[in-house]
Amino acid sequence: MSQRPDSFWTALPLGRGVRLIVHDANGLAAFDKPAGILSHPNAGGDEPRSLLTVRYKLEGEYFEWVAEKGGAPQRLWLLNRLDSATSGVILAAADETLAQEIRAQFKRKQVRKIYQTLVFGAPREATEVWRDTIAAIKKSARIRAQAGVGRVPAECRMSVVRVGKKEPRVSLLRLEPMTGRSHQLRVQCAKRGMPIVGDQTYGDFTRNRTFAKLAGSKRLFLHSLATNFSYEFRGARHTFAAEAPLPEEFGAWL
Repeated sequence: MSQRPDSFWTALPLGRGVRLIVHDANGLAAFDKPAGILSHPNAGGDEPRSLLTVRYKLEGEYFEWVAEKGGAPQRLWLLNRLDSATSGVILAAADETLAQEIRAQFKRKQVRKIYQTLVFGAPREATEVWRDTIAAIKKSARIRAQAGVGRVPAECRMSVVRVGKKEPRVSLLRLEPMTGRSHQLRVQCAKRGMPIVGDQTYGDFTRNRTFAKLAGSKRLFLHSLATNFSYEFRGARHTFAAEAPLPEEFGAWL
């Protein structure tokens, strides 16, 4: 496929608050997804609150739309997903062959991802490597994860960015997952007695309610901050990096 013109990127049917961070000449792109926006529609009627507000083909994992009447269908392949409650960097590609290559990079664990999160409490050490086993259990069509069971390894590097002085006490952590398990970061934080602020599944519901009243925000305080990697495409080596600034509400309580 030939290089996409700038008009392709400027005319994307982006969801509410979604921002294109960067795209390269091959058609690889990164977006900043707000909390509350779906990575893709899951059912009919979800399009208005998705990354792109158009139909999504689950079997091919791509968005499809017609930019102008009588024009050819346009496609954008989704490369990874974030829970709707998680904000930050999410990747897509405008070329199917490129999409297959980057998805392979994810499977080979060659994509570096960095998150930041607000948690209740504070770690004992400034830096740690968290190693657990996690089991994913499907309940009522939803995935729930549990640490300390099963045989699937989950590993993450943690470092403290800042510890708050207000009550309830919270800490801003930098998390770099070395594995990509469902709900991994949320479960690993909760296991260590530091649930992510606003986590409605694995969190501390009482402290969530108190924090929401004081801070005025009920969101999940987990943000995909940055990603970077190298990849092969059309006989050449390329590098790609993107960063989505930490939302202001993360720093308001520190």
